[in-house]
Amino acid sequence: MDTLLDRFLRYVKVDTQSDETSPSFPSTKKQLDLSRMLCEECEQLGLEDVTISEYGIVMATIPSTVEGDVPAIGWVAHVDTSPEFSGTNVKPVVHENYDGSDLVLPGDTSRVLRVSEEPRLKEMVGKTVITTDGTTLLGADDKSGVAVMMSAAAHLMSDRSIAHGPIRLCFTCDEEIGRGIEKLDLDVFGVCCAYTLDSDGSGRIDSETFSADQAVITVRGVNTHPSVGKGVMVNAIRILSDLISSLPTETLSPETTDGRDGFIHPYHIEGGVAEASARLILRDFETEKLAEYAGLLDSLAQPLREKYARAEIKIDVHKQYRNMRDGLVKEPRALEKAIEATRAAGLEPNLNIIRGGTDGSLLTEKGLPTPNLSSGQHNPHSPLEWTTVEEMEKAVDVLVQLAILWGQER
Repeated sequence: MDTLLDRFLRYVKVDTQSDETSPSFPSTKKQLDLSRMLCEECEQLGLEDVTISEYGIVMATIPSTVEGDVPAIGWVAHVDTSPEFSGTNVKPVVHENYDGSDLVLPGDTSRVLRVSEEPRLKEMVGKTVITTDGTTLLGADDKSGVAVMMSAAAHLMSDRSIAHGPIRLCFTCDEEIGRGIEKLDLDVFGVCCAYTLDSDGSGRIDSETFSADQAVITVRGVNTHPSVGKGVMVNAIRILSDLISSLPTETLSPETTDGRDGFIHPYHIEGGVAEASARLILRDFETEKLAEYAGLLDSLAQPLREKYARAEIKIDVHKQYRNMRDGLVKEPRALEKAIEATRAAGLEPNLNIIRGGTDGSLLTEKGLPTPNLSSGQHNPHSPLEWTTVEEMEKAVDVLVQLAILWGQER
């Protein structure tokens, strides 16, 4: 029988990196490889109503073991990994009985997981830590959540004496690029609330996320041979560089903010003399602040428009997701039972905010309250990403307790 570790190692070796520049859904066909695998595994476990859509969304039901009309709840995890670092040819490294020392990653020894920089490692002595070899990300975001959900489903299917109501599993694609529930039919999902398994550590319950927009700055210049460039060339690279360098650095940047502070983050730049573009993310817990950040970008662009009259500077802002805070009040039991289940699993609940977003942000905005729960991941989107078997096992315990608590509702 598969263990949680078996599942996790199998899933992370499947390349599922998404691509925000792709117009297709899913944005990369390789995500379907894991979706199909999960569909087959759900069927092998005996889950009911197992489906996979043309968009790679997998749904299945753990059937109820109690009589009567009991609310159905959902568990959600995403199969894709971040476009920010390679997810190809992942080689997970299992450090059994971790001794508390720095971890040199064998595929790239310049990359070291240092305890001084990652103090949470001090709490993991004696546990089974899993890292990458340093050449890719690990994919614990969110394949730890995938493994946790599948392991919890396997546990509930193997022990039908556990009293619980119907539980719907949902695996999405393209969460990392903000499209995770774009093709999800909530009526087909059919639950009163859901839980994403996409937060770090153990015992954490996220009830707020950032609100988020994306800004794309496009500068169009005039290219010519540099030997005759005087009075003719308008270099889009220089103009875009001037705009980006005028952004605040002491505030409003990820490097200088934490807690509830928002930011403007340029994360991708490309182009040439004739045209250059940058992609930025705008983030804040107060949605109205996003319009202020977009206004700041435009105000920084205006002097450049005046200075370079022959250039075109265009800023397009696209909505991504919104803070789940307000939508959770629609079903207060969602948070209440997450707290109770965490305690029942032997953990101290850590009610928190997440400086990012999840499928739960979008689901909650669409009317389905969806808090975010720990799945054991750490350092997402990085070759220094890691997790532990024990934290994932605790996340399984929380899901089982959630199932029991919701099974008592009528």
